[in-house]
This record gives sequence, structure tokens and C-alpha cells, in this order.
Amino acid sequence: MTLLEVLQSTTAYFKKRDIESPRLNAEHLLAHTLKRKRIELYLEFERPLDEAELAPLRDLVRRRGLGEPLQHLLGTVEFAGRVFLCDRRALVPRPETEQLVELLISQIPKAKVQILDVGTGSGVIALSLAAEFPEAEVLGTDISDDALALARENAARLELQDRVRFAKGNLLEGVADSFDLIVANLPYVPMTDRPTLSREVLHDPETAVFGGASGDELIRELVTAAPDRLKPGGLLALEVGIGQADDLVQLLAEKNYHDIAAIRDYGGVTRFLFGRYG
Repeated sequence: MTLLEVLQSTTAYFKKRDIESPRLNAEHLLAHTLKRKRIELYLEFERPLDEAELAPLRDLVRRRGLGEPLQHLLGTVEFAGRVFLCDRRALVPRPETEQLVELLISQIPKAKVQILDVGTGSGVIALSLAAEFPEAEVLGTDISDDALALARENAARLELQDRVRFAKGNLLEGVADSFDLIVANLPYVPMTDRPTLSREVLHDPETAVFGGASGDELIRELVTAAPDRLKPGGLLALEVGIGQADDLVQLLAEKNYHDIAAIRDYGGVTRFLFGRYG
């Protein structure tokens, strides 16, 4: 089969398996297998592929058809203009979290600031902010040893291992310093939503997806605990689930945060909450 024929048959297979963006998925996997850039595939459409090239592709296509995330199969994900390692040890970063980082970049003065990323996962938020603000001191915490190992690998990959620290802990457990910014993309999916989730999401670690019966339990704990670790006027920035924003805004007000802002994501969902304290 030629490269084009393989691409067409793979796309058709993904359509039958209800894979979103089937052609794009097929191109990514083919380029990954052949160690080419996607654009380079278009220059080789008539080239026949031999069995040594087809065998590894078949395995990747089968796994993608079963719902394994594309990012896990590629081993990397692009986030905020940088490439991060990505596998089943941590949540696959979502576009909404990229938007959160964009919003934070506009909020942080380009000066020496102390930043805490709670529930850092693969480290994409902590490392993206550290790369953007060379004078910042950044700490990322997570309850998962696997996620922390992945975050440290990403720090080394981006040559930020000397500037970003990672530590194990549940929320603010073991954190002694005070911070100008505490940011968190904590698990916020209710356990009752499990049957409605996509196959891809179910490949993420459960501890990174489900926040409890209501979904927002961990976020509420952090809202309550954060003032003890925020400098005067410090910012708490949260990514939250669908339908959770109104109640959490009320909680922020009850806990004496000020300058509270609820911001919609690109899909129109109120996804980000900002509040200052002190």
C-alpha cells in the first residue's frame, strides 16, 4: 500500500470507531511512525510502505481505535507553545488549561514572584509559567508519585529543573512558604458523571479526574486553606467544572476574597475563577 492508501484506510477506520478528527489522528500516527513531520507526508503520498513500517503503525491504530488518547500514543503533547512528555501517569493537558496559563501571563507582573501550582500533574502550568517568568520561584505539588516523576522529567526536558521544585502533598500539605499566586487545575468531575465520559478521559488517572461526589470538594478545600499561604493581595486562580462557578464564587466571597472574577473559556463555559486575598 502507498502512504496515501494507508492514510485513507486509517481515516476510514477511525471514522467507524467514532474517533474525533479521524484524518488528523491518522496523520499524526503515520508521521510519528515514519519519524516525519505531518507536512512531509504530503510529499510522499505515492511511496509504498513496507511491513517494517506498517507493523508498528497497526498497533498504534488499534490502540487509538480502542480509545487510548493520541497524546499517550505519541508520548508528547504541545502546550502553550512547548512540547511536554505525556503518558498515563498524569492528566492529558486540555486546551482550557492553556487558556488559564494565557490569562495568568496577563495577570502577573514581569518581576520576581512566588508561584504555587497545586495538583501540578505533568507540570505544564508550573513549567510554562517558569519559562515565561525567568525570575519567578515556582513550586508544584501533587499527591501522585507518578505524576511528580513525569513533571520532573518535563522540567529536565525544558532545562527548568534548577528553577522549579516539585513536592508530594495533598493540596497545601507540607507547604510552608507564602505565594503571590496559587494556581490549581484540580480534579472537578463528579463521580456520578463517570458513565458519560469519553473513552479517552477514562484513560487518565482517576485521581486526576474525579473530585468527589459533587466534583468540587477539593476546590472548596483549597479555597478555604489558601489564605494562609497567600501573600497580602495574592491571587488564587482556579479551573473549575461545568456548572460549578456560581457556588464557588459565593464561597470565595464568604471566605473574604476580593476582586473576584469569573471568566469563560473559548467554548463559552465559565471555567476560570480568580480571587485575591488580604
